[in-house]
Amino acid sequence: ILMKPLILCRHDIILQPESSRVIIRPFIPLEKTRITTIIGRALLLSEKEVEATLSMIREEFHARHFDIDEVMLYHFLMVERHVFTQRGLSRDRKLLIGAMFSGEYALESAALFNPSIVPHPDQSDVPPGALRFVMSLRATGEGHISSIEFRSGIIDADGMVRVDEISKCLTVPHVLRDPSYNKRRFINKLHEMGAESENISSVMNPLPDLFTLTDLKLSIESVKKEVKYVSLDLLRAIERIKWLADSNYELQFPLSLQMSERIIFPVSANESNGIEDARFVRFIEENGSVMYYATYTAYNGRSTLPQLIETHDFHHFRILTLSGNGVQNKGMAFFPRKIGGQYVTLSRHDDENLFLIRSYDPHHWDNPELLMRPSEMWESVKIGNCGSPIETELGWLVITHGVGPMRKYCIGAALLDLNDPSKILGRLKEPLIMPDGNEREGYVPNVVYSCGSLVHNGMLVLPYAMSDMATAVVSIPLDQLLENLLAGAPTAPLALAAAASAAAATA
Repeated sequence: ILMKPLILCRHDIILQPESSRVIIRPFIPLEKTRITTIIGRALLLSEKEVEATLSMIREEFHARHFDIDEVMLYHFLMVERHVFTQRGLSRDRKLLIGAMFSGEYALESAALFNPSIVPHPDQSDVPPGALRFVMSLRATGEGHISSIEFRSGIIDADGMVRVDEISKCLTVPHVLRDPSYNKRRFINKLHEMGAESENISSVMNPLPDLFTLTDLKLSIESVKKEVKYVSLDLLRAIERIKWLADSNYELQFPLSLQMSERIIFPVSANESNGIEDARFVRFIEENGSVMYYATYTAYNGRSTLPQLIETHDFHHFRILTLSGNGVQNKGMAFFPRKIGGQYVTLSRHDDENLFLIRSYDPHHWDNPELLMRPSEMWESVKIGNCGSPIETELGWLVITHGVGPMRKYCIGAALLDLNDPSKILGRLKEPLIMPDGNEREGYVPNVVYSCGSLVHNGMLVLPYAMSDMATAVVSIPLDQLLENLLAGAPTAPLALAAAASAAAATA
């Protein structure tokens, strides 16, 4: 069966990185002597000099941030223990000291890419036939530190895509001071980390099924008091417990913020070098309730770890670790509903092939099943998903990416059975999108990539990154794509095809 050429509608949208979008980060030396020296210089100033200097700082920076005083005061509190005078400090002097330990960071100075798109939780006042959306983007700045930015917009009844005007200011959320934890999941992850000692049990056993960070700290202190001496094993156990607690946290944005004013910046040690490639999905539970899940890759500069985001409204977020032997490598993506009573994800478990994982717990993933191997030359190095599968009448539409010769990334597609997604109904033999022309040039050349798309009014709306630099949007008629997928029956993987050819030649 001959495949028909697909009609791609390229929207007049290019989301470019803007170095003017900044946040204020702590700028604190590691050496205590340097911290005290800097504080000493602020203490030598007269109150008039403090006021004059602070006035100049405010004049220069206040228009770039929502509440610069709040940030400067917070950074002062981070170094307050190093203040070596017993004299009370004025608020202005505290703010100036905070400013001396602060610095602007341009979140997207290097790149704005790897988008995903989901229906907005608020569809009020949307014109008939239109859909409001939320788009997540990976923003990368100095030092290749990645964070998650957001955009909002409308897909109108005619399929035209409009992105809302962005705000000049950005703000990081409040990290909630006393997050809660699920005891069973917490202990499972500790065991997975190899923490099997009695010290772990002595801390965890007294805690309730749902405990807070305060509960955990009290239990740790209680165990320390009960032992005759604090052994090295106990210290190691406590260190692991604290690491895991710090890796599971909650964020809260003010309700007044626009979508483009929200930024999720690395908080925990395991993501200190970046929050990468968030794949958001609007998940509908069996009772009809909605949860937005997103898997992302936490990177600490040495290793990667899949993590999970949960939110109902894009104001309050829970950041959680995942457990199980299926939590490896990159690119986990949730199906948007349960199948056969189980949660299901796609994953590139072995950094080469596409796997299917089923679970009764969205936080624990075991026993990946091999789903797809590379089949065509354009995906001969490795394949993966480009976001969560999309449910259609004919099957689960999976947008894929393939890596071929010269590390060229292309975007493809596959179709899986609705009731049994381990059955492949069809795969495209040729890419949907290939890097071409200006799309080849960027931070990482010869790459097109996406972390999620959606279907609206019979059109697949697919935002994608161009060479890890900027983001574009295309629309593709769904019926044409499905027709081509069903025309292209699953092909033999390259490795298997090569083996079959060799066996035939020997015979």
